[in-house]
Amino acid sequence: MLSFAEAARNPTLHGDEPARLARHGVSGLLIPATFEESFYRLNNLPERLSRLFSSIRPARIDEDALEPLTAQAQALIRTSYLLDDAAQQFHRALRAAALDHAPLHARRPGTLHAESAPHQPPGTHASGTAALHAVKRLWATDWSFDAVLERLDSAGSVGLNARPTLLLPGPPGRNDPTRAAQLGETTALVNEHGLTGLP
Repeated sequence: MLSFAEAARNPTLHGDEPARLARHGVSGLLIPATFEESFYRLNNLPERLSRLFSSIRPARIDEDALEPLTAQAQALIRTSYLLDDAAQQFHRALRAAALDHAPLHARRPGTLHAESAPHQPPGTHASGTAALHAVKRLWATDWSFDAVLERLDSAGSVGLNARPTLLLPGPPGRNDPTRAAQLGETTALVNEHGLTGLP
């Protein structure tokens, strides 16, 4: 887990949005793609997902057959677990970033869709659990019907690569065209805490 300033040192690996946010003083946490890769690998998800979609033929997609499979795939992501060491690492990173008992949201760099984790009582693991559930819900959107259909159409496969995930304080931001213009950006997401995204 990295602060945005730490992630900025390697934009090739983590994307340029964390670096741009760090330049504007935005604090948050970046979950590297390797963390998601470990989650998939340790839950044997690549093989399980491959078996789940084995009946789908990219050359002739049966959308009626695909839709229930994507719902099962999303449930598989949401209900799989992190190993204890990874979960503890996640909780420690939240505490270090002062995100352990405040509302927050998870979002992929360069995208608008976000998943929220509500405020939880301080001093408990409930906040970390809520944040982790938000992250897994975000990861599960990669297996929505539209996302899987797009991959089948464009790449001929349901497979995907892990990507970084951002954790930011407060609820998901809304586009503020005035702020975007001030920053010379196309889109600037803003919430009650200020700037939360430059996708």
